[in-house]
Amino acid sequence: MRIGITLLTDLPWAEAAPRWRAAEEMGFAHAWTYDHLVWGGLPDSPWRSGIPVLAAAAATTSRIGLGTLVASPNLRHPYLLHRDAQALEDLSDGRFILGVGTGGDLDSRVLGEAPLSVRERVDRFQENVDLLVRLREDDHVDSEGRWFSVAGARTLPGLVRTPLVVAGNGPRSVRYAARVGDGWVTTGPATDSLEDWFAGLAESSRVLDEALEGRSLPRYVLLDSAGTLHGSAGRTALSSAAFFTDLVGRVAELGFTDAVTHWPRPTAPYAASERVLEEVAGLLPRL
Repeated sequence: MRIGITLLTDLPWAEAAPRWRAAEEMGFAHAWTYDHLVWGGLPDSPWRSGIPVLAAAAATTSRIGLGTLVASPNLRHPYLLHRDAQALEDLSDGRFILGVGTGGDLDSRVLGEAPLSVRERVDRFQENVDLLVRLREDDHVDSEGRWFSVAGARTLPGLVRTPLVVAGNGPRSVRYAARVGDGWVTTGPATDSLEDWFAGLAESSRVLDEALEGRSLPRYVLLDSAGTLHGSAGRTALSSAAFFTDLVGRVAELGFTDAVTHWPRPTAPYAASERVLEEVAGLLPRL
């Protein structure tokens, strides 16, 4: 089991940079950030774009994986995202992980786009990723889609060391991740019951296994996703080291290869003590 940590972009870089370095020094396998214009969890907070933050993180670290959790079609054209991924692959010396997902619709609403149904948003996401895959595999790409188009898109220098980790919770999206992804990431179902959350993870894992037909795929899970973990009681995965290790053990039993938590904040969301983070870091070698 590899353990990762997510750092939000609400802090200025002078305060954030030591945390990215600390995540590497603590032994986390990968570090992530959200990619939004505005994040619904902190809608009134200062915010920075995830791509340049990851570029700065690449310059201040040397070993830890760095990823988007997740880039979405709400604000990213696939060709621009492909070019950004190429830059991050180079800047990080192959440590970048391109996490992509449907995302919430706040960013698209901020950009004045017409509202879409859930089905339309998934359709748009899959069109986005299908074009990303083509851009990764071909050069001089032409594509005319409902939402995204390119004409004679050059793709040099290629994108050969960056895994594409596809987010999905529902069966359709999980099967899509199995078909096109180099990895699958999930938040699990939206529920206030921890046991229901685990049951939902188990069902999604079963759907993935069925779609993979014997192939293997890295599987990432966001431990702070269940409502019971970050609800009114403020119980995040890092509420205690014992709770964290229990969660990691249970998702490992379901076949997950990677688990991701959040850097503790003094207030919600993800309120927890940095002392617990340090305690968990000491446990990473045996997790």
